[in-house]
Amino acid sequence: MAYFLGAAAFVVALLVSVMLHEGGHLLTAKRFGMKATEYFVGFGPTLWSTRRGETEYGVKAIPLGGFVKIVGYTPLEEIDPADRPRAFYRQPAGRRSVVIVAGVAANFAFAFLLLMVMAMTIGVREPGTVTSTVDQVTPCVPAAMSGGCGRDRPSSPASRAGLHAGDRVVSFNGTPVADWDDLTRAIDEAKPGETVTLVVHRPGSPRPVTLPITLAGVDGQPFVGMSATVVGAGYERTGPLNAAVFAGRGIGRTVAGIGQVAADLPAAIPKLFSPERESTPGGQVGSVVGATEVSGQIFSSGGSTRDKLALYLSLVVSVNIFLGALNVLPLLPLDGGHLAVVGYERARAGVNRIRGRPDPGTVDMTRLLPLTYLAVLLLVGLGVLLILADLFNPLRLPE
Repeated sequence: MAYFLGAAAFVVALLVSVMLHEGGHLLTAKRFGMKATEYFVGFGPTLWSTRRGETEYGVKAIPLGGFVKIVGYTPLEEIDPADRPRAFYRQPAGRRSVVIVAGVAANFAFAFLLLMVMAMTIGVREPGTVTSTVDQVTPCVPAAMSGGCGRDRPSSPASRAGLHAGDRVVSFNGTPVADWDDLTRAIDEAKPGETVTLVVHRPGSPRPVTLPITLAGVDGQPFVGMSATVVGAGYERTGPLNAAVFAGRGIGRTVAGIGQVAADLPAAIPKLFSPERESTPGGQVGSVVGATEVSGQIFSSGGSTRDKLALYLSLVVSVNIFLGALNVLPLLPLDGGHLAVVGYERARAGVNRIRGRPDPGTVDMTRLLPLTYLAVLLLVGLGVLLILADLFNPLRLPE
């Protein structure tokens, strides 16, 4: 039940995010006197609608997005002569730009506010101190550092040597160890296949225990097979000013992460259906199906309510930032593509003005149709590919 509740919660959050995006377009268009005839959540057959003034608001059957219909959004649209003065394409470039950008701004503003609310109510999670005490022993050697254990994987060095949860490592191959940083540095200096001595303080044992460990190799790096205990981790609530700083930094980190994912995605596509899918940033991108699955995993996980709420809201924040960042791309039919057209029109008009020539007016959109169709084909194709990957090789929350 918790899983389905989490999945449903994400669908609701996604629809709210889309409504906010389209609402940004709608409100600014109305503010500038443009005519907006429809504002719908979803696609396909209409389930319910109501008219308020000249705009019909409603819900459609397929909850995979939404739209707002602004009269004359492109010069290709046939419009009633009475509506021509209020058509989008006939408005000043500044107003058109505001309407175009408003959707992206709404998503980023929503993400910013969510992060602020999280910092002031749930709190900012402090990472704590990573100790040299064993939290868990990995049972086997994974195929890659970020991969899981399969049936044919050999036992991990820590498991073979008899390392236990609760053991505190005090020496690695003769090097004293005080914390996790010391331990990882000592491990990095060793070589795969090398046999080293591990000295631990074991709860209930009167004297230190010495364990010989033969290191495995994963991705060419020495591998022991243990995770560390973290102490002092927790949430700390903060005031509005620090919450705003936290929100700004969070958005910056997320945008940078999206850029890294986008750059890595072409190389990650061949791995989308392999066990190494999550080994690179590009492989960790998912579709709406994958995000819904992750949301269900969050709600059904064994963490605290605070942890679950923080993870869920972080997912919603990421979705809003992604929606905003995606729409910034200068590709039609995305918002960034329409903004690029407006920018090109103004630049062309400026050049003509310098040359003493008249303003050539709006761009001939028919010339851009081939590029628009190509962009739509690529976006839809990538979306379908990610959906299939999420169905047959789904992403998993870290244990």
